[in-house]
Amino acid sequence: MISKKLEEAINNQINRELFSEYYYLSMASYFSSTGLSGFENFFLVQVEEERFHAMKMYRFLNERGGRVFLQEIEAPKTEFNSPLDVFELAYGHEQLVSILINNLMDLAIQENDHAAKRHFDWFVEEQVEEEASMETILNKLKLVKGEGHGLLMMDNELAQRVFTPPVK
Repeated sequence: MISKKLEEAINNQINRELFSEYYYLSMASYFSSTGLSGFENFFLVQVEEERFHAMKMYRFLNERGGRVFLQEIEAPKTEFNSPLDVFELAYGHEQLVSILINNLMDLAIQENDHAAKRHFDWFVEEQVEEEASMETILNKLKLVKGEGHGLLMMDNELAQRVFTPPVK
């Protein structure tokens, strides 16, 4: 059985993961409107990842005897200035999610909930990868100044990304 405090915190995280899905869908839509289909694809894959994260939290909470209470999802930003702007925002968002996951881990440690700690370990590791991915693309965009042939080469590279659900 999971504590009410952890149940509430996980419900809040489910909401944040679903917001992330929505936020990245908005970014994909922006790229679709600019003709950068590879960048669009990158964020459509990101949408699938965020849904996977939300559902992983959903299943864990249900398995532990808690109950999922869906909350309103805030509207994401819909206007962006450039690909560089989008990735600066996405990187900042992933840094925020890392803080939220760390807060969940802190709560699991405080409550000495070993199952929750083990569950959140996966998310801690995932966030290292998420931040690194966004930062790498952001740095490449800065190198090419977010334009020209470099931008088109990146678009082609990002078109190759596919979603592969983690085995774990």
